[in-house]
Amino acid sequence: MANTIEYAKVFQKELDKQVLEGSTSGWMEENASQVIYNGGSEIKMPKMTMQGLGSYDRDSGYAGGAVTYSFETFTLSQDRGRRFRIDALDVDESGFGLAAANVAAEFQRTKVIPEVDAYRYSALAGAASIRESYTPDKSTVMSDLLSQLSAVRDVTGGEGEAVIIMSRPVYDKLMLSSELSSAVDCAQFRQGELEFGVKTVNGVPVIPVPSARMKTAYNFFADGDGGFAPKEGAKDINWLICPKGAPIAVSKTDNVKIITPEMNQFADAWDIDYRKYHDLFVPENKKAAIAVSISE
Repeated sequence: MANTIEYAKVFQKELDKQVLEGSTSGWMEENASQVIYNGGSEIKMPKMTMQGLGSYDRDSGYAGGAVTYSFETFTLSQDRGRRFRIDALDVDESGFGLAAANVAAEFQRTKVIPEVDAYRYSALAGAASIRESYTPDKSTVMSDLLSQLSAVRDVTGGEGEAVIIMSRPVYDKLMLSSELSSAVDCAQFRQGELEFGVKTVNGVPVIPVPSARMKTAYNFFADGDGGFAPKEGAKDINWLICPKGAPIAVSKTDNVKIITPEMNQFADAWDIDYRKYHDLFVPENKKAAIAVSISE
């Protein structure tokens, strides 16, 4: 029993790390450092409110004010799970760890990470205040991108690091653009413990994303084969531009359970129960600085 508990602890830690480093949206999780999570489906996020400047009076002095610091409770809306079964005859206890690790890693890479990315980008697109429709063309894509980037910087005053998330087909058009100029450079982008090279436009990193993860709306299926697919009428997202600190992504691999063949009442097999809570939150005061370009 002690071995299975240790397996579960190791898997849970490694799966959380794999989502952070393997997904194209893993950098959003760095903004969740102040989020309080004690298990289950709820999180608490700090909220600060204060007044603006008032007039100073020579007789009464300063205008009164106060700072309110509180925690707001949110529910993680994406509660997803799956059970995997490995027949006892296929592996003995000594080989179970490797077999289970391979199953979990492949499941994360091919199923979990694409779904988490797709959910986050569709939610971020829905929160964007700066919106446009544009049919990507390599002759105009650079100027259109720079126009939206300028709109974002007009809101932020050019302060803080921004990120451009771009659909891979549009990214390829950008790299072939006749407008490609000194605005494009190379830089290192850090995500978790991973650091990788990216192109930048006017100093802003551009992260290419598979187009299947860049739709405006998705169905996340509960039954059958599960998974996700674009909703009918969903549109392609060309790109998203936002301050790096705007989206707060919370991802928890919660309650990884391992049931041994001896304890399994339904089969002579190992069962791995995998359950994930995750969600994306965008504070109201950050939405004005988020831009989305949607394909016509």
